Amino acid sequence: MATVDYVDEVLASVKAKNGNEPEFIQAVTEVLESLRPVVKKNEKLYRKNAILERITEPDRQIMFRVPWVDDKGQVQVNRGYRVQFNNSIGPYKGGLRLHPSVNLGIIKFLGFEQIFKNSLTTLPIGGGKGGSDFDPKGKSDREIMAFCQSFMTELCKYIGADVDVPAGDIGTGAREIGFMFGQYKRIRGMFEGVLTGKGLSYGGSLARTEATGYGLLYITEELMKCHGESMEGKTIAVSGAGNVAIYAIEKAQQMGAKVVTCSDSTGWIYDPEGIDVKLLKKIKEVKRARLDEYAKARKSAKYTAKKSADDHGVWSVKCDIALPCATQNELNLEDAKMLVANKVKAVCEGANMPTTLEATQFLQKKGVLFICGKASNAGGVATSALEMSQNSERLSWSFEEVDSKLKDIMVGIYHNIDDAAKKYGMEGNYVAGANIAGFMKVVDAMLAHGVC
Repeated sequence: MATVDYVDEVLASVKAKNGNEPEFIQAVTEVLESLRPVVKKNEKLYRKNAILERITEPDRQIMFRVPWVDDKGQVQVNRGYRVQFNNSIGPYKGGLRLHPSVNLGIIKFLGFEQIFKNSLTTLPIGGGKGGSDFDPKGKSDREIMAFCQSFMTELCKYIGADVDVPAGDIGTGAREIGFMFGQYKRIRGMFEGVLTGKGLSYGGSLARTEATGYGLLYITEELMKCHGESMEGKTIAVSGAGNVAIYAIEKAQQMGAKVVTCSDSTGWIYDPEGIDVKLLKKIKEVKRARLDEYAKARKSAKYTAKKSADDHGVWSVKCDIALPCATQNELNLEDAKMLVANKVKAVCEGANMPTTLEATQFLQKKGVLFICGKASNAGGVATSALEMSQNSERLSWSFEEVDSKLKDIMVGIYHNIDDAAKKYGMEGNYVAGANIAGFMKVVDAMLAHGVC
């Protein structure tokens, strides 16, 4: 009787155990499928040590109640999560997402991706993720503080500077990190680098705010350079209008490209003269308003309200480079077909898994240069790890020093994933290259540690 393929065996098991978690299954499928050449070469060793079973099963999944009182005196209850996935190469590291869509499956998918993303940075950090179905939108500062303090009252039992170091994510910015850090310090009675993305006055790092967006452009620039292209004069479509999108737009325009789109949950902007970053920052970071305010303030811009899930939005605009920077699975197969028809040259992910598996495969098949988020959006966590280093040394580096280290890391990631893809006969497949390069470092550590 023929032996069942090891990858197929583990995928079947993951699907059986996690059938109600489509995002997690999608992430595991994408990773394991691309690892087939590596697994085949080392199947006996990996089977004996149950490497694939261990790497797809979190070390622990923590779920807890978060009660807090709103401004009307009404008690509200949300659900909090922290998934500590793998700490083979360092303390668990990953953001805290605050959004109504958050559930265990989404946190697991993000934590699983984080293992390989963190490994690619070459820094000593493991993979984890957390968050809550709490929605910060429309809440007062006092309500945000009440939630964050309650959330941290439970989370603080499981984290620490050398154990698990959370950071920001969607819905969790400097304000939320500040409230959480204050509560951690209050309960634990110690001042330590337990969170990253902190304010500069209490241990934060310069360039952390810009890091994910800037890092995305550093790796995109290196990709284009290695294929005989320049960023100068390129037209870029960006989705999202949050932290990643804003600073991706800023850095792209510093490189001489023209970014003509951005979007939020209500609609999208097309500005043929190029997005006005100062105006976008004012609307999104200061006023916390919707994007229709941008169009009202700028004559060259056109705002289109999102009418349905079938609205192709920013992907309907002709561009040389597409940078999805909003949320998971935002770029589907039909969007990919539209981009290819418009002769897009490259797609680099600024968000976590923003491109569906079908869209990714289509773009690769059509020869579009494609870098997945675990490589191209690693700049944020890389700079978070640099913040951890500064906290450990009780030092604060200059913006230029951090930015220089970030650029070196992102350029290094590109060449690591390029080399890994070439080594296993998949030149140009940067998804496979990212998964292989990230996986090999983690597996080496797992084998060295024995069964644990």
